[in-house]
Amino acid sequence: MATGQSMSEKIFSRKAGRRVHPGEYLMLDVDVALGNDITAPVAINEFRKAGGKKLRYPDRVVLVPDHFAPNKDIKSAQQVKLVRDFANEQGVKHFFEVGRMGIEHVILPEMGIVRSGDLVIGADSHTCTYGALGAFATGVGSTDLAGVYLTGKAWFKVPSAIQVRLTGKFRKGVAGKDLVLYLIHILGVDGANYRAIEFTGPGVASVSMDSRFTVSNMAIEAGGKAGLFPVDDVTIAYEAERGIKVEPFAADEDAVWERSIDIDLADVPPMVAYPFLPSNGKSAAEAEKEKVKIDQVVIGSCTNGRIEDLRVAAEILKGKKVAPSVRCIIFPGSQKIYRQAVEEGLASIFVDAECAFSTPTCGPCLGGHMGILAEDEVALSTTNRNFVGRMGHLKSKVYLAGPAVAAHSAITGYITDIREGA
Repeated sequence: MATGQSMSEKIFSRKAGRRVHPGEYLMLDVDVALGNDITAPVAINEFRKAGGKKLRYPDRVVLVPDHFAPNKDIKSAQQVKLVRDFANEQGVKHFFEVGRMGIEHVILPEMGIVRSGDLVIGADSHTCTYGALGAFATGVGSTDLAGVYLTGKAWFKVPSAIQVRLTGKFRKGVAGKDLVLYLIHILGVDGANYRAIEFTGPGVASVSMDSRFTVSNMAIEAGGKAGLFPVDDVTIAYEAERGIKVEPFAADEDAVWERSIDIDLADVPPMVAYPFLPSNGKSAAEAEKEKVKIDQVVIGSCTNGRIEDLRVAAEILKGKKVAPSVRCIIFPGSQKIYRQAVEEGLASIFVDAECAFSTPTCGPCLGGHMGILAEDEVALSTTNRNFVGRMGHLKSKVYLAGPAVAAHSAITGYITDIREGA
């Protein structure tokens, strides 16, 4: 007797032209192939070694120098030059550099390059971000990316799926980052290895698109190959703003799940992930009791650098000052968001609060530049990873939280729960 399918199975079935099943290996055409200033140079060199002369589908290739952008040194400048020259040589129209640039996983949905139902690969682990749109998007290695440059195709193993059924609504001040840290705490960092995490249930409708991007972005932190939300009214409205028409799309009611997890959004507290794993979650209320002093707060990145995140931070920081012992750095995810923050007066609030308000970059998230930690320093960050040495010195520490907890903590100088009325 036939059973229903998850969203992942449906997308793979469409691409394969037949019904597929978890565990199958498929070679399929991809809709978007993403590389950045770290991963694309390796892919380009492998493409050349394999005898590549012309990209199979240059219109499907996206190149975004964002990790060390603006270039921090000669080596990073050489990396970007290699990518820039390749884009010009191959006629790649989707090349986004300083001035046009933003953080890759923010600008691709923003510009309508990735769409609902797409099959996307990216030589960056957080490519799973696009599952928020109902796309199957997953990270690959640079050699896999080179293979797509040559053939337009990539190998996939159809994953089984974990259902996360959402009910209720978030409490005030709680959003996508808290939900995903809560979920990763339940699953563990390997609880979804090579599975798709798919969100269902009546609670999904109350989760904003910006929060969905945050949640899907961190599916990989539980080992997930992808993190997918259904294509519902929220998605349809987001895509319509970009001139894209999509139809509702969701898992079947009788889909077969490897595991189901029920979460009432009203039960999700403001969360903090302790070093050195995103799964080391505690409520912000618990964390506040420990009075963890911080040296730096980072608000932004591909995880929490969208306009909703900046609005939350600005509401809390307005009329206040960052603690003298804290450096607070705020990174919008794109030029569009940067401009919107300026036009809405958010940038002035940040500057008045004595935060550094920066151009879009991945720099501090990976300890690349513009926010590197020294020995024994502690950061509270809205980024997605807090591994040993992630933001700098091996003896530094990174705690993860959402923008509300981060902004409150920047003011107090230690990890602080959100406050009523803020």
